[in-house]
Amino acid sequence: MTPGITADSIVNLCGAIGLAVAMMTFYRRDPRSPLTFRLLLALGVIAILFLVRGVAWWSGSATLDDISVLPAALIPLGALIVTEGILRRHAPRAVKLAALVGGLLLGLGGTLGLERFAMPYAVVLALFQLAAFVTCGVLLATRDRAALMASENRSIGRLAVGALVVIPFILTDFRTLFPEIPVRLGALGALLTVTVMLIAGGGAETRRHGLTLMAVRLASSALLGCAAAFIASDVDAAQIIRFCAVAVAGVLTIGLMTDALRALFESQEPGVLNSVAASPARTRDQLIGELARHPIFESARRYREGELAAYDPPLLHDFLSRQRVLRRSDAPWGLPATHPAIERMVSLMTANAATHLIVLSHDPVDLIALAVPVTSADPATETALALVRRLLALTPETA
Repeated sequence: MTPGITADSIVNLCGAIGLAVAMMTFYRRDPRSPLTFRLLLALGVIAILFLVRGVAWWSGSATLDDISVLPAALIPLGALIVTEGILRRHAPRAVKLAALVGGLLLGLGGTLGLERFAMPYAVVLALFQLAAFVTCGVLLATRDRAALMASENRSIGRLAVGALVVIPFILTDFRTLFPEIPVRLGALGALLTVTVMLIAGGGAETRRHGLTLMAVRLASSALLGCAAAFIASDVDAAQIIRFCAVAVAGVLTIGLMTDALRALFESQEPGVLNSVAASPARTRDQLIGELARHPIFESARRYREGELAAYDPPLLHDFLSRQRVLRRSDAPWGLPATHPAIERMVSLMTANAATHLIVLSHDPVDLIALAVPVTSADPATETALALVRRLLALTPETA
C-alpha cells in the first residue's frame, strides 16, 4: 500500500468517525426538529461514503471501492434536502428529480463497474456534484429573507461561506482528474465544516472561544504533522502534506469526540444554575439547602446580622448596599485598605478561609461566605455565582 493510499484511508476513516460524533451531537441538541432529521440524513450519507472508502482503500477491495460511488452520487440529494429544510420550502420539482435520478444512475453505474471509464465517469460525477452545490447556493441566495428570522439568515450566510470553502476539498477526491494531489482532502473539508457548524450554534462569546480553540488545534496539529514527516527517511513536499492532513484530521476528530463527551458528562452532572433551576425549593433557606449539595457550596456558611455582632453590622450597611458578590482577590474593592468596613470584610473572609462573599441583603446584613476551589475559579463560575445571588435575593424568606 502506497503512502498516498494509506493517508487517504486514515483521513477518510477519521472523517467517518468525526461525522458520526457530530451527528450524535446534533441529535442530542434537538432530536425532534425536522431540520435535524434532514441534516442527519445528509451527514449519514457522507459518513457512509468516508467509511466505505477508507475500508476499501485500506483493504484494497475493488468491490467496496465501486460501492462507495453510490453514497458519493447521493450527496447532491442530501445537500438539496438540507437546503429545503433551511429555507422551509420545497425546491423546484425538476431540481429534485434531477438530484434523485442523477444520483441513482451515477451511483448504480459506479457500483456496476462503469468506473473503468475512469476519466469520463469522474468528470460527470464531479460536474454533477458541483452543479448540485451551485443550485443549492442559488436557492439560498434568492431566498425570501423577510420570511426567515434574522438568526436563520445569518446561519444561511455562514453555510454559504462554508460551502465555498469546502468545494476545493471535495475536488481533491477526484484523483483521476487531479493525479498529482498527494492526499484526498474531502473528509478533512467535511470535518472542518461540521466543527464550524457546531461552534456556530452557540452565542457570540462561545463562538469566539470555539473558533480560537479550533485555530489552535489546526495550527498545532499541522506543526505536529510537519515534525512527524521528518521521521521518515525520504521526506518531500508530498509526504509533508500527507502527514499534516492525517494529523489535522485526527486532531479534529479527537476534538469532536472530547467535546461531545464533555457535553454528555456535564448534562449528567448539572452545574450550579441547572441545580437552582430544577430545585423545588420555595424559600431562601430551602434553596440554600439545595445549593449545599453542589461541590462549590459544600463549605458555604450563611451569616445573618445577629451572627455578625463582632463585625459591627451597622458599619457595613452602606458598604454592602453597593456590593453583590465580593471576591477576596479584588480587595479592597475600590476603597482604602484601612477603611473600617474593608477591614471587617477581609477579617470575616480570612476567618472562614472564604474566597467569595455573596451579599443577600445589606440591611439587615445577610451574607454567604464560601471558598471556591482554584480548579473551579473561572469566568463561568463567577457568572454563575452572580446569577445565584440574584435568584437568592429574589427568593422569599417564607413560603
